[in-house]
Amino acid sequence: MRVVTISATYGTAGSVIGPAVAERLGVPFVDRAIPATVAQDLGVSLEEALAHDDRAESGLTRLLMGMMRLPTVSLGGVEVYPQPFPRTPEEFAVQTEQVIKEVARLHGGVILGRAGAVVLADHPGALHVRLDGPLRRRVLQTVAFSGVDEREVRRIVWDNDRARTAYVRHFYRTDPADPDLYHLILDSTVIPVPACVEVIVTAADALG
Repeated sequence: MRVVTISATYGTAGSVIGPAVAERLGVPFVDRAIPATVAQDLGVSLEEALAHDDRAESGLTRLLMGMMRLPTVSLGGVEVYPQPFPRTPEEFAVQTEQVIKEVARLHGGVILGRAGAVVLADHPGALHVRLDGPLRRRVLQTVAFSGVDEREVRRIVWDNDRARTAYVRHFYRTDPADPDLYHLILDSTVIPVPACVEVIVTAADALG
């Protein structure tokens, strides 16, 4: 079973490259399903799980600045149970790890974010990929895709970079930009998406 983890800084097309790689490899693309499963397993609302998820719009920044709640997001089909005790950030991180490991063990997949390269560092045959690029090019790529003002996009990119880095450093005491975590590091702000997909698929096939 093919397993690929993708660590993607904001503006590097991780949410485009990930599904394309998964389709080519014939495995699930695992992103939004993770917080939904965590919510079910911990018996909390989806909004609460998203507030502790590194792919949320503000990620761990909100969590560490007072556990601010995100607007309600519906991904469908999540049953909410009464929450008898407040859950700690560590509980969400541990449950997220368990979901990722189960995905890798049972049917493989392309897993976006959530320190997947660290969580599955010892998983046989797993390919770990980092998508990155200079801040300026990531901002311009996001502007071109979204049409949002460049100044606002720069703030969004900066905030999300900080949040996702904080998540990995807080729970795993490592830097997500550390090249030792990855087999491949691609600058997807200059390498076209189809080429990135081709390189990742070729590497995954070689490891698998």
